[in-house]
Amino acid sequence: MSSETDATIEMYGADWCGDCKRAKAALDRFGAPYHWHDIEQEDGAADKAVSISGQKHIPVVQFGDGSFQVEPSANDLQAKLVELGQLAK
Repeated sequence: MSSETDATIEMYGADWCGDCKRAKAALDRFGAPYHWHDIEQEDGAADKAVSISGQKHIPVVQFGDGSFQVEPSANDLQAKLVELGQLAK
């Protein structure tokens, strides 16, 4: 597995967002630890999500290697975790 820093996943979204719920459930299912940032509750989280992705769509999932995905499917998340060595194929 990568170093702890590389393993850090930051997710920006909102509790009412269906895509956010699905992305959280997928990461939970894959056993991938992440930090949840609620864009409506956490000061600066919405601006941070926009600065990462350049758009206002959520969720924004940023990986330890600096890459990010916007509104990712479970398959997108799984493929990225495999690429990062955080999940076996």
